[in-house]
Amino acid sequence: MQHPGIRRLVVAVNPSASFGRHRAVGAAVVARLEAAGYAVEMLQEPNAALLDRELRSALGHDPDGVVVVGGDGLVSLALNAIGETGIPLGLVPTGTGNDLARGLGIPHDDPTAATDALLAALDRPPRAIDAVRTGDGRWFAGVLSAGFDAVVNERANRMRRPRGASRYTIALVRELLGYRARPYVLEIDGERREVRAMLISVANNASIGGGMRIVPHAALDDGLLDVFIVHPLPRIGLLRVFPRVFSGTHIDHPAVEFRTAKRVRIDGDAVAYADGERLGELPIEAEVQPGALRVFA
Repeated sequence: MQHPGIRRLVVAVNPSASFGRHRAVGAAVVARLEAAGYAVEMLQEPNAALLDRELRSALGHDPDGVVVVGGDGLVSLALNAIGETGIPLGLVPTGTGNDLARGLGIPHDDPTAATDALLAALDRPPRAIDAVRTGDGRWFAGVLSAGFDAVVNERANRMRRPRGASRYTIALVRELLGYRARPYVLEIDGERREVRAMLISVANNASIGGGMRIVPHAALDDGLLDVFIVHPLPRIGLLRVFPRVFSGTHIDHPAVEFRTAKRVRIDGDAVAYADGERLGELPIEAEVQPGALRVFA
């Protein structure tokens, strides 16, 4: 049974997500939505720029929701398109990381189960979660990284093999060989700090990189950001701490610090990533927008 307010959906598809392993999923999702009685506009373009243009054009038709069939990169594209429109977002994850889906409890490695979950969620009012807005007006829902994790992300994005989340682990090991702590200037809710750090992240969600639980206690709907800092460590120390991130057991390490905040500014000689997408060089500001994103989950 359809929720009475949800009738027309835009479905944005990235057939190349996860190196094309789930190329047929987009059409299958559309078929199931249409069979359930929804009017669907499917968008599938050869590159992100064209898909962004078509999605923004489709939003002019006032759809009742946008469904993403792809990875976290396509989620980022959709989130930045819907911005402050209030249009709800649905996910059928087919990427290598799928961290927002993990945070929402959506099946992240089974597109059929994720489609089942989407159809069930469409029968209910959308759930409100927090989103984060940067100082230059961009949006993210997961984690902003501006330290070792961002450098690893940059290398992993350049790698074509292996095909899967293990790219992140391989990139991590390669970057570890020459990485050193860097100086940063932080403003956490107006409090200025100068630190040297290996990792700095601003988290709305618990994980990055396909399930690395950098802030296991982060909640998508608590109206707060979690600032994650790893203070200087020798390389062997970082190598010992980082594997513990997968299980979230790093939180009691003496070099690890957590702070909560509503607004964070980071400056330093580093690059920033958010939801796996490159934002550019620092400085960058991020401010939580409580309940700004509605999701079918």
